Amino acid sequence: MKRSDNRPSLNQGPLRNEQGMVLLMVLLAVVIIGLAAGMAGSTWRDMMARVKEQELLFRGDQYRRAIESYYNVKHGGAQNVYPSKLEDLLKDARFPGTTRHLRKLWPDPITGDAFVPIKDPTKGGRITGVKSGSPNEPFKKDGFSLENEDFTDKKSYQEWLFVYEPPKQVNRKAQQPKKVMQQNQQNQQNQQNQP
Repeated sequence: MKRSDNRPSLNQGPLRNEQGMVLLMVLLAVVIIGLAAGMAGSTWRDMMARVKEQELLFRGDQYRRAIESYYNVKHGGAQNVYPSKLEDLLKDARFPGTTRHLRKLWPDPITGDAFVPIKDPTKGGRITGVKSGSPNEPFKKDGFSLENEDFTDKKSYQEWLFVYEPPKQVNRKAQQPKKVMQQNQQNQQNQQNQP
């Protein structure tokens, strides 16, 4: 059978070159879409890591506050004592009823595992805080709250220590106000200058 119309066949002339250009354009579009998807994926991953980092700051602070609450309890039992295990924050055994300092033991949002307890050997090996087990480098390097200012320029999340330190007691007799000390010095000088 012979064609009766005057159309060129696909194997002839300029149409063959146009099909190659279309294929090249499709391949170029696939490469561009792949690159854009890769960039969007890495941006999404960074955004999710920043969200987990904020959650780490929140949860670590909740542990610090719970340890502070446990330490400062004034109703019966031992006072000014750190917990011996994190579960003590859920149910304080120093009370006959249920006393909670923390609603639940939150996992580390970076690793998904439990927080690593920080035990102080000078305080009987009791827990003074928690930290992340992640060796990853934090996104946030500065601009921390006053209680987290030690986190500035840390190299890994493991260096972010959520520790409760009770305020230092000031011996008021040993430290006189500066103004009183200056007045005493002036009085002594005046007495020495009098004949």
